[in-house]
Amino acid sequence: MVSVLTHILRTTNISKTMSYTIRPGAAEDFSTIADFNIRMALETEDHQLKRELVEPGVQAVLADDRHGQYFVAERDGVVVGCLLITYEWSDWRNGNIWWVQSVYVAPEHRRQGVFRALCEYAEAEAKANPHAVGLRLYVEKDNQTAQTVYEKLGWRRPGYLVMERMFDR
Repeated sequence: MVSVLTHILRTTNISKTMSYTIRPGAAEDFSTIADFNIRMALETEDHQLKRELVEPGVQAVLADDRHGQYFVAERDGVVVGCLLITYEWSDWRNGNIWWVQSVYVAPEHRRQGVFRALCEYAEAEAKANPHAVGLRLYVEKDNQTAQTVYEKLGWRRPGYLVMERMFDR
């Protein structure tokens, strides 16, 4: 695993240099990550998630990396952003595609390079893993702001649509 990286981010709207530490999520981060997931669903999809489902879901990932792994951004010891990596086996590529999910940056830390730093960290981790063959993400179709950010970071639209059948549980 790549060691914890500290990203110094220069911003155009703040004159001083902002320092964020990007690291793997830890068990003690579960409440903040769960809160971020709830906020993200409300902001991007107007969907109210149930905390009693989200918290144990986050804890399950933090306890067992077979489910995925969280990376968090912190500043002055406070977690201000996160993203989740989950894995999809690709028989075509004989490796795992790392899916970027559950992305959230606290509003007061947006447009300061936090998401970019999280993505760069995740990409470095993936490139260091011999079983990872690439990164993917899905984005809500009407979230033009996120789509523009992703494209500026070099993500492309591969031409696939995501379809699903969810179960009431």
